[in-house]
Amino acid sequence: MKIYDFNERLKDAILIADGAMGSMLHEAVGPQRCFDELNATEPEAVFRVHQAYIEAGAQIIETNTFGANRFKLAPLGLGDEVQRFNSRGVKIAREARESAAREVLIAGSIGPLGLGVQARHPDDKEILDVFYEQALALEERGVDFYILETFSYIEEILLAVDAIRSFSGLPIVAQLTYSEEGTTHGDIRPSDAAAQLKSKNVQVIGANCTLGPQALLPILQELAAVDDSRTSGMPNAGFPKREGDRIVYPKSSPQYFALFAREAAALGVRILGGCCGTTPAHIQAMAEAVKSLRPAKAHATSPVAVEAVAKPAAVSQREPESRFWKKLRKKEFTICVEIDPPKGLALDRIFEQVDKVMASRKIDAIDINSGAMARVGMDALVVAGALEARGVETIPHLTTRDQNIIGLQAALLGAWTVGGVRNVLAITGDPPSVGDYPETSGVYEVDSVGLVKVLSRLNQGTDWAGKTLGGATNFAIGVALNPVADDLDNEIARFHAKVEAGAHYAMTQPLFDPEHWHAFLKKLGDKPPIPILIGVWPLNSYKQALRLNNEVPGMVIPEALLKSMEAAGAAARDCGFQVARQMLAWARSELAGAYLIPPFKRYEEILEIL
Repeated sequence: MKIYDFNERLKDAILIADGAMGSMLHEAVGPQRCFDELNATEPEAVFRVHQAYIEAGAQIIETNTFGANRFKLAPLGLGDEVQRFNSRGVKIAREARESAAREVLIAGSIGPLGLGVQARHPDDKEILDVFYEQALALEERGVDFYILETFSYIEEILLAVDAIRSFSGLPIVAQLTYSEEGTTHGDIRPSDAAAQLKSKNVQVIGANCTLGPQALLPILQELAAVDDSRTSGMPNAGFPKREGDRIVYPKSSPQYFALFAREAAALGVRILGGCCGTTPAHIQAMAEAVKSLRPAKAHATSPVAVEAVAKPAAVSQREPESRFWKKLRKKEFTICVEIDPPKGLALDRIFEQVDKVMASRKIDAIDINSGAMARVGMDALVVAGALEARGVETIPHLTTRDQNIIGLQAALLGAWTVGGVRNVLAITGDPPSVGDYPETSGVYEVDSVGLVKVLSRLNQGTDWAGKTLGGATNFAIGVALNPVADDLDNEIARFHAKVEAGAHYAMTQPLFDPEHWHAFLKKLGDKPPIPILIGVWPLNSYKQALRLNNEVPGMVIPEALLKSMEAAGAAARDCGFQVARQMLAWARSELAGAYLIPPFKRYEEILEIL
C-alpha cells in the first residue's frame, strides 16, 4: 500500500484493528516457548484467531510475528527461522483476509528486542540488521504496512524505523508503551516522542500495551494534539494478575471498551484496537461504537486532562561518599575480609568474628558473599545493614541471578536508605545448577554489566525506567574481574563494558602468582582505568588446592604451588599461608588493595597473614 493511499484512508475514517494474539493463542494451544513458532507448527490456530477478529469487525489484522526476530529467536535455537516464521505469519493472515467478506488490511507486526533487560546489548548496526531482516521478510510476503508496537525505548523504535526506511516505502504505524505517569523509558513525554518520530516519515504515532483504556486516554490526547499527526491506541484489558503459571487479565466488559472507543474518537484517534487480554468481543464493541463516527479534528476539546509533569534536574556526577572509596582515591592500600552470610537465622557468630577481625585495626571493610555456589544464605544486603548498624563498613555482593530489575532496585533503595550501605559489588552469580536447588532457574534479566548500569541510574536519581526517585543514591560500584579467565579477550571486553557503565573499582578472583596479573596487564595493554583489589586466599591443604584448581570455575593454582604443597605434607598449611603473605606483600606495591578469604570461615586465622 502506498503511503498516500494509507493517509487518504485515514483522513475521515476510524479503522478498527484486532486485539490480543498471544493470550488468544495461549487459550487455544496452551503455553509455548515462542508463539511466533505456531505459524509453522499450528497454523490453523493462528488462522482461527485472525478469522475471529475479522468476524468481530476488525479492518486491520496483525501478523503473528511480534517476536519473530533473530535476537529473540536465537536463544531458543530458532535463529535461522526468521524468514520462515515471518513468511508463514503473513501467509496465514492473507488466507484469513481472502476468506473475509470485506476488505481487510494486513499489518506486519514487529516488536522490540527487549534491550533493557538483555545481558548482551547489541550495537546500533546489529539492531538495524535484526529489524531489517524481519521487515524485509514481512514485505516480501505482502504486508500492507508495518506496525511497530510495545516499544519502551525511543532510541530502539527510531532504529527500527530507520531499518524499514532503508528499503521500504510502505506506511509505518509506530507505537510506544507508556506508564501511568504518562512517560515512556527515559521520562519521555508522548509529545516529545511524537516530535522525534514525525521526522522519520512515520504515518501514525500511537500507544499500546501496559495501560488499560481509561489510563491510555491522556496519552492519546497528548499525541493527538501534536500538529499534523495521526494517532493510534491499543490498550490492554486492564492490569493482569498471576494465577498458577498463567498471566490472567481482568474481565473488562465490551461496553467499557465501547466507551473508550467513543472517547478516543473524540480526541481524533484514527486507529483503534486492543492489546494484552483483549478478545474479539472487545473489538466488536469498539467497531460498533465508532461505526457512524468520524475522527475529531486535532486539538479537539476533551474532558480528559493531561497533567504536565516537569522533568527533574539530572543529578550531576559525584564521587562516592564511602570511607572505603575515599581511601582508594587517596591511593592508600585498602584491605577487606570476605565473609559468607549465615545459613540459618543467627548472626551472633558473624558479629563475634567480625568484631575480632576489625579489632586488629588492619581491616577497612567486610565484603559479604551473596549465594556463593548458588546455596541459600541470609541476604547479603540485609547482613550488610546489620553490620553497618554496628559501625562496620561493608561491601555486599549483589547477584542478578535471584531478582529481576524491579527487585534489584527495590533491594538497593532499601540498602541505601535503611541499611546505610554505601558500597556494592555487582556480580552475575553462579547458576542454580551448581547449588542445592538445581531444578530452579536463575532470573538473569540483566548480567553484571546491566546491574552496574542500574546502580549508575540510581546514583543519578532515577530508576531504570527514568523515573525520578526524589533523591539519589551514591554507591561506590564494584565489579568482579578474572585475570586468569579462559577467554581473556571476552573478560577484557566485559571489564571495559563495566567501566563504561559506571564501575568505580574491581575485585579479582583469588590469585596465587604475580605473573598471572602481569600476563593479564600485558593483554589489557594499559594500566587498569579503575582501582583493583586482588583476592588473597590462604590455602589450608594440598587437597583443598587440588579441588579448587580442578572444580571451581575461574580458579587457577600454579603447578609449582600444587607440587610444593603436596611435598610439604603436614606442613602444607604453612606453605599456603606463606604464599598468601607473599601475594599480599606484592599487592601492596602494584595494586590498590586486597580482599582476604578466611580459610573454612575461621575469620580469626586471616590475621595470621597480616
